[in-house]
Order: sequence, then C-alpha cells, then structure tokens
Amino acid sequence: MNRSLMAVSLCVVAVTLAPAARAQAVKSSVEISATTGVPEFRDPKTGMVWTPENVGQGGKPILPEDHAFDPTSQSAPAQVVLQRATAKPVGSVPVTAGPTVPIVTIENTMLRAVPGQRWQVIAYLNNNSNKPVDPVVECRFTNHGNPVSATRVTVSQIGPSVRAGFAVMGPRINYFVDKVSCQVTSP
Repeated sequence: MNRSLMAVSLCVVAVTLAPAARAQAVKSSVEISATTGVPEFRDPKTGMVWTPENVGQGGKPILPEDHAFDPTSQSAPAQVVLQRATAKPVGSVPVTAGPTVPIVTIENTMLRAVPGQRWQVIAYLNNNSNKPVDPVVECRFTNHGNPVSATRVTVSQIGPSVRAGFAVMGPRINYFVDKVSCQVTSP
C-alpha cells in the first residue's frame, strides 16, 4: 500500500514539475524583520512600567529634550560596505541545481543587534551543485523602508553539496534597523 501511494505521489510531483523544468532558475533571496517587543521601562523607585501609551499623560507637556527617539525620522549616511565572511560547514544538502533550482540558495536568516556593537545577520547557504562555489551575497539594511546600509559579502568557498553558515555585520546599533533583505548575487 505504501509503495503504491509513493508511486502515485512521485507521478503527481513529476507531472507538476514538468512545465517548471523549462523555466530559468532565479537567484535566491530572503527578507527578514528585526524582532522587538513593545518598548518599556520599569522605574526602579516607583515600580511604574512606562510604555509609549502612558508616557506624557497627566496633562503635563513634554519638553523637547524629553521626547523619545523616533526611528522613522532617523537619517543615516548612504554607505556600501565590502566584507569577507568565512562559511562554516554545518551539514549537507542534495545536489538539485538545475533549470529551476539555483546553484546556491540562502535561508534561515536571523537579524539581531549585538549590544554595544553592530547589527548582525546570521544566514545559511546551500550549495546545491556538485562543484565548489565562491558565493557573493548582498544585504540591504533598512528602517521603515529607508536605506540605512548596504553590504556586499564575499563568502569563503563552499564545497559541493554543503550547507554552511556565516555572519554579516551591518551598521552600528546607534542606527535603527527594522529589516534586512539578502540575496545571492553570484553564482
């Protein structure tokens, strides 16, 4: 029974993928958002928890020097950073590169702020071919759709059929970043 279901499933997959086999493989890309909770501050003396919803209440005007930082109004200098990253092998992937599967795919990216330092992206590349590759990845760090920084990363060689992780350093954390989009530009 299981073999007949598997045979039917394989036929359905083959028929479904047949038109796609003639299509051109696209470059792999991914876009992720920073994960942050609601900003809050607990006053150690009173125990009061202050959030954007209750700050400034009580009918008292807020002086300009007491206004909170508005990340949507920040302006960051346009900069493009070139980096080299060392890929660390973490597993293997099947050889699937072809007309509809890119040679290298990027996945499972994570954006985080390293306290006191820079924004960092952790990502994984899959070499879907049977040859070593020297990938190049471009990442764009943005704040509410406004560019903050662009980074072009030359990743060390990844062997055939290897899954490897690497890190990309972004702008300093004194610039607010809420999203990063990364894509493999070579091969």
